[in-house]
Order: sequence, then structure tokens, then C-alpha cells
Amino acid sequence: MEANNFHPLMLSIARACEIIFSSPVADILNKIGLIWREVRVMVIIPAMKAAVVVSLIMSVMVLAEKLSMALISLYAKLFRRRPERIYKCDPIAEDEELGTLAYPMVLVQIPMYNEKEDSVKKECEKWFTMGKNIKYETRDNRKGYKAGALKEGMKHSYVETCEYIAMFDADFQPASDFLMRTVPFLVHNPSIALVQARWKFVNANECLMARMQEMSMDYHFKVEQESGSTSCAFFGYNGTAGVWRIQAINEVGGWKDRTTVEDMDLAVRAGLGGWKMIFVGSIKVKSELPSTFKAYRFQQHRWSCGPANLFRKMLCDIMKAKKVSIWKKFYMIYSFFLVRRVLSHFATFFLYCVLMPLSVFFPEVEIPKWGTVYIPSTITVLNAVGTPSSFHLIIFWVLFENVMSLHRCKAVIIGLLEAGRANEWVVTEKLGDLLKTKPNIKVAKKYRFKLWERLHFLELGLAVYLMICACYDYHVGKDYYFVMIFPQAIAFVIMGVGCIGTIIPSDN
Repeated sequence: MEANNFHPLMLSIARACEIIFSSPVADILNKIGLIWREVRVMVIIPAMKAAVVVSLIMSVMVLAEKLSMALISLYAKLFRRRPERIYKCDPIAEDEELGTLAYPMVLVQIPMYNEKEDSVKKECEKWFTMGKNIKYETRDNRKGYKAGALKEGMKHSYVETCEYIAMFDADFQPASDFLMRTVPFLVHNPSIALVQARWKFVNANECLMARMQEMSMDYHFKVEQESGSTSCAFFGYNGTAGVWRIQAINEVGGWKDRTTVEDMDLAVRAGLGGWKMIFVGSIKVKSELPSTFKAYRFQQHRWSCGPANLFRKMLCDIMKAKKVSIWKKFYMIYSFFLVRRVLSHFATFFLYCVLMPLSVFFPEVEIPKWGTVYIPSTITVLNAVGTPSSFHLIIFWVLFENVMSLHRCKAVIIGLLEAGRANEWVVTEKLGDLLKTKPNIKVAKKYRFKLWERLHFLELGLAVYLMICACYDYHVGKDYYFVMIFPQAIAFVIMGVGCIGTIIPSDN
């Protein structure tokens, strides 16, 4: 456009705006700027400062909880406060006259749904012909999901002859001496309701996502379960690789399907009923981690939504319980539920993925260095102690966990409000030995996704937001937040396009 035509055109536009808005354009822009400055000073800045304070308080609470669990676990290790030394667990004595009758009867249940890769019925029939006492039971509906299946399994007449029940998910591989090492705790200690073993993962080296999961799960068992067992003989049952006293299950009301964490529900009710639970880390049971991102997301939704929903339903029951001390009630409400299963997710996501990136546009909002560096670094190191061999992957683990905190926060909100997918149960698919036993083309067909099915727009939206914040901070900011924000944005992109987890080959 020629220069001599520019001013007349702009004048025409200005006159048109003046006619429409009955005010000069400059005045309108000035008023908009004035309103923005007032909203910024009076609303946005105070709201952000308050949000930062709340997030920092949550971070401190999470750090204090992590430190307390670490100290308890360290105490148990240094002073050898292991279950084997605290509780009587002598091997059950053999009796030549009684033979197998000298051992208590244990019911072993393997609840499963649509395990198409194995012919379960034929396997049961094979062992039955070999003289083993094994039964294949089915039901004609999925009511109550896993809890419903376990509840139905307890109705059979042969259960009355059993004192204890061991449960395993379909992908778990207990050692031949599992019962010989766990049942003595229950036999010699009538106050114990549950003996929980540790999980050991056979596919941890399958992909980077599996390594990240292993780090989180090792921390869960070596620190969370260990500290709960040592401090007050209470922790959340993991749903598998454990042995229960049937009397305890019946006494606290049996299996309930009101949430998707029926295992934790039973453990909390047993704890409130005065029963003890012990975690025996020296007993390891082989299992498998979900190796596709889709399966992992469904699992994490259930594991985050279920506890939040259970907290909502059981808060009053915990406060009214008469068989436990005030200390144990406080432990259940504050430590077990509030900090670990609610605040930890929000502290991670909102401070490091929302507030810190957003603060680059508002210099008035300052986040102290101890909140952005020291606290997260300490928490990260504490989480890494469970898997020392993977310490070199700690940065990837942090980025991975920050992305997953988005979904966990969403799941917690759904659980607390009991909305939408609060009771959704999707079986976590495991690849198992599919790639070894079947042609890759058949496996690829089952797990093949179209391009748009691989895209996760929530993650991609966060990636765009973080990239904008990082670029702005790089050019204008002084806190060097972009050093942390850029890698996090890339992590959201990678997971947003589904480029994580096991990639199934498309041909032989």
C-alpha cells in the first residue's frame, strides 16, 4: 500500500469506529488497557500469589510426608525391624501321622476377565486330571468387576474349609514356596489379617516407560508400604500377591464394589476393625508392568480416582471408628489419604506445570527458590532411592511424572465429586509373551491405532502453553524458568502424540 493512501484509510477506519462506539478508538484502547491493568492488579496478581502460597504449603506437606516415611523405612533397615524379627513366623512343623492335614487349608484365587491369550479352562482341566484340587468358576455378568468376582468366589461351599485366601492377578508368578513363607505369619499371629508381598517386574527393561513405572512402584513398596507396616501395621492392600485371613474379611463386611479400589476398601475397613497388616519385602512375586501408554493411562486413572472416591465415602467412618486410636485415625486421614492420594498430585501439577510457567508473564509474582528447586529436588532424590540402578534416568522420571500428574489430578477430582468416570473399570492390558509366542503381525493388528487415536489433545494443549511460556521467559524473564519449562513441554509433546511405551512392530 502506498504511503499517501495509508493515512486516509486509517482515518476512515477511525471515523467508522467512532461512529460505531461513539468514542475515539484511542480512548477505547486506553479504557481497555486501564481495565486490564486494574484486573491484573486487583484480581489476577492476588489470585496467583494466593495459589502459589497454597501450592507451596501442599509441597511442604508432601515433603514432610516423604521425609517421615523415609526415616521410618531407614529405621526399620538400620535396626532390623523386619516382620521376620517382630512377629513369630516359624515354619509350620511337619507331622508324619497327619501328613498334609498339619498344614492349614489355603484358598488360592486368580480373578480374571477375558484372558484370551490363555486357555484358562483347559489349563484347569489339565491340573485337575493330575490330581490337583482346582476349580474353574464363571459368572454370567461383570457386576462389581473384580470385587464382584471375588465376592462371588467366596460363596462356594469349599471356601468354608479354608482358613486363609491368597490372591493373584493373572500376570503374577509366585514362587513355589510363597505360601510356606507367608502363611506362618497368619498361623502364629491371630491379630494379623493380611500378609502383603512385594512385586518384582519381569519387563522393567522393555521400554523407557516401564523403567519409569518401576521407579515409582519400587518406591511405593520399599518406602510407603514398608513405613506403614512398621509404624502402625496398616497400609493399602495391593490387590494381589497377598494372603488374607478369611475371618478378617468376613468380620469387616467382605468385598464391596462401591469404588474401583476394592482392595484398599477392604484394607481400610480391616484397619478400622483393629486388624494388623504386615508387608514382607523379602518375599517377591514376579509380575508385569503395562507397556503401552493407553493401558497405563487407564490404570493410573483407576488408581487415582478410586482412592479419592473411597476417601469421600469413608471419611466419616474413619472419624467414628472406636477400635483404633486417634493417632491411627489421623494417619489414615492425613497421611494415607489426604497427602499421598490427593495433595501430592495437585502440588506437582499446579506448581510446576501451571503456576511457575504462568508467573513468567507476571514479574510481581515471585516463587521462592526453595519452592522451585530445593523441595522438588529433595522429593525427587527420596523417590529415586527405591531403584538406585535407574538413578541416571531421574530427569526423565520427573518429566514423565509431571505429565501423568495432569491425569491423576483430573482423576482425583472425578473421584472426589463422584462424577463421570468415577466407577469406570478398564482391565489393564499386558503384552505378556505375545511378541514371543505369536506372529508380530497378529499382535500389531490387535494393538494398532489410527493416527488420531494416538493423539492426546490435553497433553498437546499443555505443551503449546508451556512452549509459549518458555519462549517468553527466554526473551524477557530473569529467573531462567525456561530451562525447566522447555523439557517439560517436549515431554508433553512426546506423550501427546503417543510416542512412549512399547511400539508394536507392524510385520515380521
